[in-house]
Amino acid sequence: MTGRVPSSARTEGDIKKGFVYRRVPHVTLKSIANNPDIKDGMTRREIDAAIARHAETELLYDQPCEDSKRVRVSGPFTVESLSPHRVLATDEERPATEREAATAPGTGQFETMILENLKKAGVQNTVKNERLSFDRLEPYAGVYLQAEGEYAENSKSRRAAVCIGPEHGTVGPELVKEAAKEAVKGVGFDLLVVCGFAFDPHVSEEAKRYGKLTVLMARMNPDLAMGDELLKKTGAGNLFMVFGEPDVKVAKQQDGNIVVEIMGVDVYDPTTGQIRSHTTDDIACWFIDTDYNGESFFVRHAYFCGADEPYEKLKRALRAEIDEAAWSSLYSTKSRPFAPPSTSKIAIKVINHYGDEVLKVYQV
Repeated sequence: MTGRVPSSARTEGDIKKGFVYRRVPHVTLKSIANNPDIKDGMTRREIDAAIARHAETELLYDQPCEDSKRVRVSGPFTVESLSPHRVLATDEERPATEREAATAPGTGQFETMILENLKKAGVQNTVKNERLSFDRLEPYAGVYLQAEGEYAENSKSRRAAVCIGPEHGTVGPELVKEAAKEAVKGVGFDLLVVCGFAFDPHVSEEAKRYGKLTVLMARMNPDLAMGDELLKKTGAGNLFMVFGEPDVKVAKQQDGNIVVEIMGVDVYDPTTGQIRSHTTDDIACWFIDTDYNGESFFVRHAYFCGADEPYEKLKRALRAEIDEAAWSSLYSTKSRPFAPPSTSKIAIKVINHYGDEVLKVYQV
């Protein structure tokens, strides 16, 4: 049919090969003119067959072929990413140009749009009624601080500073450090809110070093990068989310293997200024990179938790019996034992029910 030798590689039954999509021929005048099979005296049917053999095809990625015998247990999903960025260990030397780009304050329409939405939406944590609402938020002519304002904590007025991370990239510990140093100068601020689309795993340690200044990492909703049209549909809810630090125990067994247990998440309450320890009910899933290289997070262990027993819903969706013993090994707050990492580092990523995530690195 195609006039070409088909590939001998197996493609069925392997999700790594992707989905099967509807495809359509892409015929151009150039492909017809250079078609070696078209000769004088051919019938219209023969010409159409020759064109079809040599025509390139386009995959319609929004039209995957459906298999009615399969039961889908998850909704449609997308793959989203910021502009390419990498995470560097704090002890790795970076070029001067890269350091400047990572720490330079932003200017322009992006920062203005962020501040307008931050003033309107405030900062939300995982509890519905615990929102940091600004009584006043105005631009601030700082080097690393873009705004300053006031909020109420226990009926007392407090001062807050805002640092906005890069539009395309990751907030690193250097930016947090410089913004915090600027926030404690002079009269100083009570709270520093660092807004970013993604955070380096080392920023949580940097945020603890500034005494009375509370440093809050607020993850910005990716919708903020999509423009005003999408924001009108999204509304003001959950544009800036604070997801606390995971409370984790790392233990070494007698045989040398390591076991990780997650106890919950420490969540900041902006209405009282206190940090409370929450249970694992707020955690949807958590992952472990048992040999973290400081650059990319690779899921080697995956576990699920939370208040509900999810395999009951899965059983109903599949209309079949679920192997509860197999699921129990995944539905756990305690990991399976694993060998010590060659890098001496492990990384733990925790995701809540809103889809917010936090990554923390441990030296073992």
